[in-house]
Order: sequence, then structure tokens, then C-alpha cells
Amino acid sequence: MTEDSDLFYNNESIWENLNNHSRKTAFEISEKYIQFINFAKTERLAVKYAIRYAEENGFRKNTEFKEFKTGDRVYFLNRNKNIILVVIGKKRIDDRSHMIAAHIDSPRIDLKANPVYEDTNLVLLKTHYYGGIKKYHWVNIPLNMYGVIIKKDGTVVEVNIGEDENDPVFVISDILPHIGGKTQSKRKFNEIIKGEELNVIAGALPAETAHREKYKLNFLRLLNQKYDIVEEDFLSAELSLVPNMHARFIGLDRGLVGGYGQDDRICSYLSLEAIINTKDPEITGICYLADKEETGSEGNTGAQSQWFVYVINEILEKMNDGNIKNSNLYNTFTNMRVLSSDVNAAVNPSFKQVHELRNAGILGNGPILTKFSGGGGKGGTNDAHAEYIAYLRSVFDRGNINFQLGEWGKVDEGGAGTIAKFLAKYNSEVIDMGPGLIGMHSTYEISHVADIYMTLKAYITFLNSIE
Repeated sequence: MTEDSDLFYNNESIWENLNNHSRKTAFEISEKYIQFINFAKTERLAVKYAIRYAEENGFRKNTEFKEFKTGDRVYFLNRNKNIILVVIGKKRIDDRSHMIAAHIDSPRIDLKANPVYEDTNLVLLKTHYYGGIKKYHWVNIPLNMYGVIIKKDGTVVEVNIGEDENDPVFVISDILPHIGGKTQSKRKFNEIIKGEELNVIAGALPAETAHREKYKLNFLRLLNQKYDIVEEDFLSAELSLVPNMHARFIGLDRGLVGGYGQDDRICSYLSLEAIINTKDPEITGICYLADKEETGSEGNTGAQSQWFVYVINEILEKMNDGNIKNSNLYNTFTNMRVLSSDVNAAVNPSFKQVHELRNAGILGNGPILTKFSGGGGKGGTNDAHAEYIAYLRSVFDRGNINFQLGEWGKVDEGGAGTIAKFLAKYNSEVIDMGPGLIGMHSTYEISHVADIYMTLKAYITFLNSIE
């Protein structure tokens, strides 16, 4: 007969149950993660990091292979904004494969295609925000500029302004409280700063010229000297502004990690680490790092793109000596188990009222399995099947993985979306799983070192399970 104590579901802090070696490992993983998010401020930089790290650990680009054999470590690249890494297992991929899929884009401020203008002796840049943000978070903080400019002759110019401590930075200025009270007090909270008011201050010195726009001219001259570009080159540029704040440990005990872009680069980094640490698996392991999740996973680099299908098709072709059949592709997707590696909203103790606490994630209690996301009556969501959750419970129990179940706040309070529903369209088993965050979609999100450690352990266990 089951003991009374075992009849209850316990969701509790995991740090007390970690031995000294595990605690040391948790800090080491968190330190490496901090280095990653300090570098990977955009999706292009995240892919650049992933390629370098993968090649250091024996991965080679798909074009270097004529066929795939057990143990091969291969990566596929799409427009420098997507990467898929695969470790070929012993079993046929159409019989079983395991995939972890995360997204590498984060909310940010993008420059418009024709951004530069001058006003009241200042040079300013017009912007458009990317993803769901509280716009007032982005004013009065130092901002770095990252991205690429593609010139008409195809030359790629990489832009990085603000990362070096000797670089200048940029700022979006708010109206001062002395004279702005009446203007802003009548606005709704997310209109305190409006989208067209997110104008970036980029210069304040004039050129020595009789030209009418002498402040703008000085700015363009400086860009031309540094990058050999002209104003028209902004038309074929992708330039973003992100906070000039380094990720760091938070709290005297260093139990938390703070930094920009943890949604969802915490999961993308841990997914990357998991596939790097997968060697000679029984089942083929896949790590898919996607773009554009924060804007609906659209476009040819988002999770709704058919690129993923083309990658699986190539794997089948090179594993089967080109003798591919449609049934192989169908069976591959149907027999694929997926962790949509994404974060969830952990309870902020100052705003507990937005959560239904029996079904809410708590920092430090392990990665959160999110059965469904969406909003209201489960609108617009994948809803993982009980059979799949039971399978994962069994796998994680044998791997000594602590995890928790979580929802996106109270039923009528809000909701969220991930790439899970798009991956489920292939008829694969999919569920969301990742650490909880406080302050999600802010300029400085917060995670827990114990959750970082346990999430990585869960991902590695999943990729190396043999069932």
C-alpha cells in the first residue's frame, strides 16, 4: 500500500537536496551561461556562438557529408539566423528521434529603414520595437547597437557599438517629471512612452559646413569613416538596440542570474549544451534554434518555415543512401518526441495576485513543464497529451530530475505563446519545458542557478533516453 506521504504531489526547492558537487556544477554552468548571453545579444550572434562551440566539439556542416552514419555530429545553417545540430543515433530516425527546440530572438528595439534625422541640435534615430515589451522599460538606459549592413556590392559590414567600454552608447530619453506629469498621467501604462516616441539620441555635434543638416551630416561622416557606409545603406541593414548591461549574478549568495534576453536564450544555451554533451546516443538527438518567435514565428527563419522539413528530409536521404520514401518523412515526424525549450513566468512575490499559486512555477523548484500556453480557454495553444507527460515523468524520475508544472498566470489574466504549437503540426509529441523567469520581457530578466543546472540535466537526460 502507498505510504501517506507519497500520496501528495510535492513542489519544493531543490537546492537543499543538491550535494556540494552539484552545487559547484550549478555555479559553473551559470557562469558559462552568463558568458553566452553577454556575447549573444542578437540571433545572429547566438548562431555565431553556436557554430564556433559546435565545431570545437566535433560538429561539421551538413555540406561536408555525403552520408550520415551513427555518431556523426552535423549542423545545418539557415541565413545565419537558424541552426539545427544533430547527433546521429543508432536507431533509424524514422523509428524514433528526440528534439529540443528553442528560440534565439528576444524583444528589442530595431532601427527603421530610413532612421536618421536631426532636431533641436540633436541627431536621432527612428525605431520600431520588436516583440512584446513595456516601452517605458527602454527609456533612460544605455543602449548598444548591433547588427549588419549589407552594401549594394554584397559587402557585409558588422556593427557593434557600445560593447567595448571605450565605445559611446545610445539612449532613448523620457520627459522629465517636472513638466511631464499632465502629459503622461492621462495615458495608459503601456502608452506612457508611445512607439513613435522611442527615438534614439545618437549625436549632438555639428559638422563644419554650410549644409542645412549639419548635425546629421557629422553623424553620417563618422559612420562613413568607421564603416565605409552611406545613408542609403540603411535600406539593407538590420540594426538593433539592446541594453548596455552585462549579465551578472544577483544577490549576496549569487543564487540568481540577471541579464537581458534570457527569454529564450537561457533555453537556447542549455539546449546547445545538451546536444554538445550528447555522444553516441541510441536515438538521434536534435537541437533546433529558431528565430522570430517573439513576432509569431513567421518568415523563412521562424518555426513555421518549411526549412525544418528540408533538414529532416536531408537527414533521411543521407541515412538511407538516397532511397527516401514519403512514409519515412511521415513516420519521422510522428515518432519524434520534442521538448519546446522555452521559459515560463515564475511567481514574483510582489505580484502573486496574477498567478493561481497551486499551478504556478517557483524559482528554484526546477524547470517548468508547461502543458499548454495560449490564453483564456486554452486559445491558440498546443496541449500536450497525458501519455507524453507520463513518459517524461518516468524518464525524469529515473534521471533524478526535479521539475514542476506551471501555467501562464490565472485563467483570465493573460497567456503566452511558444513554438510548441507549430512543431506539433508535424504530428510530433510536443511539450514546453524550461526555467522560470521573473521580469520576463524586461531589460533585465532573472533566473535561478538551481533551475539552470536542473534544466540542463533534464535536457541531457531526455536526449540520451533510449526508449
